[in-house]
Amino acid sequence: MAKKKLFSALSLDIGMDLGTCNTLMYIRGKGIVFSEPSVVAVERGTKKVVAVGMDAKKMLWKTPGDIIAIRPLRDGVIADLETTEKMIRFFISKVMPRRLFVKPRMVIGVPTCITEVERRAVEECAYKAGARDVKVIEESLAAAIGANIPIFEPAGHMVCDIGGGTTEISVISLGGMVVTKAIRLGGDEFDEAIIKHVRNVHNLIIGEHTSESLKISIGNALPEKKIEKQEIKGTDAITGLPRRLEIDSIEVMEALQEPISAVIEEIKRTLGQTPPELAADIVERGIVMTGGGSLLKGLPKLISKETGVPVILAEDPLLCVANGAGMYYEQTQNMTNRAIYDNLNS
Repeated sequence: MAKKKLFSALSLDIGMDLGTCNTLMYIRGKGIVFSEPSVVAVERGTKKVVAVGMDAKKMLWKTPGDIIAIRPLRDGVIADLETTEKMIRFFISKVMPRRLFVKPRMVIGVPTCITEVERRAVEECAYKAGARDVKVIEESLAAAIGANIPIFEPAGHMVCDIGGGTTEISVISLGGMVVTKAIRLGGDEFDEAIIKHVRNVHNLIIGEHTSESLKISIGNALPEKKIEKQEIKGTDAITGLPRRLEIDSIEVMEALQEPISAVIEEIKRTLGQTPPELAADIVERGIVMTGGGSLLKGLPKLISKETGVPVILAEDPLLCVANGAGMYYEQTQNMTNRAIYDNLNS
């Protein structure tokens, strides 16, 4: 027991949000220490790593023939195991002290829609990257902890986490998932919907960076009184020549309708499968939204309008999964201590 306590005191507890778009890392006692794009640039053929994170993201779609910029995660799951392992190892090396005598414990948030094989692949990557103990938990559970939701009390709490590749909606009570739904649709699909709209309506081909910029700056889930405009640049689909185009917020809103509707329908389905007693709690407490996708202007208001349930945007929604993963060991230890105390005094 003393040895175990010593190990715990000397080791790092790392929480990781291994996201399709970005990877965030939390260290116990320090908070979020790292946030970088989930991108790796490698040499073609040798697969030698050239750059990772922000440096690699700058190379997306701009690399010479002998270098490939890869996003090794797609729709919240590992698409390239070898590259993901290299990426995790690099990220851990950036946050770990050089003279660390004990390997870190890691908690990684993953979507509930991944398969058992994909789940094991995440664990394997973390162990190979240098972790001594790995826990893989559901993203919405991690997000709930990170949003300071009292998940261990006997009441229903609904969390909707919209990440880069997946959207996860869960009802949590007594520390467990009562109902959970996950779809492989997130911020990437929002960007793709804008790319598709601009191509179909204006015959202009734009990249992911441009569509993401449109989504963040003038994207909206609901119409606004003030119509905003933004100039974009791309390639004319007919002539193949560079071209500029001014697009307004109404067009961007229309482009986003399909993926937004899919998210709302999934929330309605989850509510429909929630036991009545827990549904009553949710009506009273509201739906908590986390993840980068929840930052789309007007989205919480639209979901509340469509479901009739209050919707609360979590504080720092982008950080909730990483924060919650990093706090997981502490939260479960507190619950264990509380259970022991209750048993002794009952």
